[in-house]
Order: sequence, then structure tokens, then C-alpha cells
Amino acid sequence: MKVAVYYSNDDIRIEERSVPSLSHSEILVKMKASGICGTDVLQWYRIKKAPCILGHEMAGEIVEIGSGVEGFKKGDRVFVSHHVPCYRCYYCGQGNYTACESLHTGNYYPGGFSEFIRVPEENVRYGTFLLPEEITFEDATMIEPLGCVIAGQNQLGLKEGQTVLIIGTGVSGLLHLLLAKIKKAKIFAADIDEYRLKKAVEFGADYGIDARSNHFVDELKSMNDNRLADIVIICAAAKQAVDNAFHSVGRKGKVLFFAVPNNEIAIPSLRFWRDEITVTFSYGASPEDLLEALNLISSHKVDVRNMITHRIPLSAIGDGFQLVSKAKDSLKVVVVPDKDV
Repeated sequence: MKVAVYYSNDDIRIEERSVPSLSHSEILVKMKASGICGTDVLQWYRIKKAPCILGHEMAGEIVEIGSGVEGFKKGDRVFVSHHVPCYRCYYCGQGNYTACESLHTGNYYPGGFSEFIRVPEENVRYGTFLLPEEITFEDATMIEPLGCVIAGQNQLGLKEGQTVLIIGTGVSGLLHLLLAKIKKAKIFAADIDEYRLKKAVEFGADYGIDARSNHFVDELKSMNDNRLADIVIICAAAKQAVDNAFHSVGRKGKVLFFAVPNNEIAIPSLRFWRDEITVTFSYGASPEDLLEALNLISSHKVDVRNMITHRIPLSAIGDGFQLVSKAKDSLKVVVVPDKDV
């Protein structure tokens, strides 16, 4: 089978590997669509484990099934989560599933950017979801990103009428926007890229702000009754994004780091103490978050289909990585089998 092996953002090689064999409790999935995540092109983060096979937003068709597997059959259309909790440890017992060691260390093999994927027993049990007819394979690549957004916003206690500033309007920022719209928030979107800022407004942001503006905070306040934001969600890794966030959050506000820069962050602790500002981080999603994401997509409450701007064959995945890493006129880039293009 073909696999895409990551050496760097500029060096992704199509290689041949054997199709994985199964144990009695596993399934084999034929990849039908696999999204390229923004974290896949974080070279400083990914290159430490190179060469490796990435891809964690995968949907496909079950083509082989172990004798001990129940609830699934050949031909089932599924989305499979690469990370699942154990539901047995201390953290799972507290409901903190994304703190579970199994969630951080488990995975399917060899990765979503391959023609076939072996799904281990734990992922079959907790992370494999049947797709309803109304969800295409490409739609399903958005389940994991939306699940992560749901997990992040669950920490914020967002209320109707609150002001949310989203800094960075790539796919994650747009998903945060759509989820905040469901909660009837007033939404400001900020980005340095004109294309993405325009898309944010098209997807429903109330206002768009050029993140390069020297008057960023003044513009926010002028459109928000002279107040700063109740909640700021950082979906960009640039230092300027962090600076804008810290200057834009109001009293008793919350800052969510959905993306993080490749350096330590200096928090203005005196002001944040005085104004009782909360800073929090979000990583991953639980199976419950993923199920909620699936339901939001299938019910069309969150429009993900219009975020998919490019379909790239597996053999040309390098072009897809360039599209995502340059972050210009693209939103979601999805990898599909060669014959499906």
C-alpha cells in the first residue's frame, strides 16, 4: 500500500508498505478522506519524530474485521479517532479524559495518510463512529477538529450576548466562530490575511479586524460599547496574536490558547490578578466531544462542507502541505485516494 512519510514540510515521500495485519479485536479501514491539520505543518513540533506517517482526521470504509469485534461490519462507513482515553485511570474517573495517558500515547497504525489503517481494540471500542448517510467522508474529516473546538469552548462557560474575539481565522478559528454563533455570542474575528478575514465575515463574524493594525484594541472597543472582549480565543501561533489577546481581554475575562507559539509565554500577571482574568489551554477531544461534533455536522448546525477548499490525491500530498503551511487562499485541505480525484 502507499503511505506518505513525513520528513519535513518540504519533504514528504510516497513509499510502499505492507498492508497491516489484524488481531481478533481490530479492524482495517480503507482511507477515503484524511484532513491536513494545522498541527501537521508545525515543523518545529513534527520534525522531532520524523520520519513518520501523520494524519489524524481520517474517515473511511471498513474492509476487514477481527473475529472479536462487535457492532461493526465490512462496508461500514466510519470516522476513527486516533486518540482515545482508557476510562479506567484517575483522570478518566474525574472526567478529565484529555489528561489520560492513553489518549496521549495511543494511535492507529500507521497514520491517516496511508491507503489502509489498522485500528487497535481501544480505538475500535471508544473512537470508531458510524457515519450517517448525510455525512460524506470529506465532511467527516472535520469531526476531530470540531470536537477539539467543543472541548476548548467547554472550558469557557460562554453565555449568550458575551463578546468573543477569535484571533486567527483558519479552520479552527472558523469552527470556534460557528460554535460561538450557536451560543448567540457577539463575535469579532482577527487575522493578518485578507482572504481568511473575509471568510470569517462570510461565515458569520459580526466584525473583522486586521490583526496588524496599530489600533487593534481601539477598534475592538469602538465596536463593543467601549469594552474589551469577554473571551479571547487564540487560534494563531504568532507572538503578535498573543500580545493582541492579552491587550484585548476585559475584566473577569478568559483567554483560551487553542494554538500556542513556539516559545514561552509571558503573562501580565499583575493586571490579570487585578482584573481576575483566566488563562487556559486546550488539547484534544474526548469521544463525547467527537460524538457531539458528529451530531452538529449531521444536523447541519455547523457548516463544515463549505470550509473544504481543496481535495488532494495521496500521491500529491506534498502540494497539500504547501497549501496549508503557506495559509493563503485555502481553508481545509483534504487528502483522498488517488483514484477518487
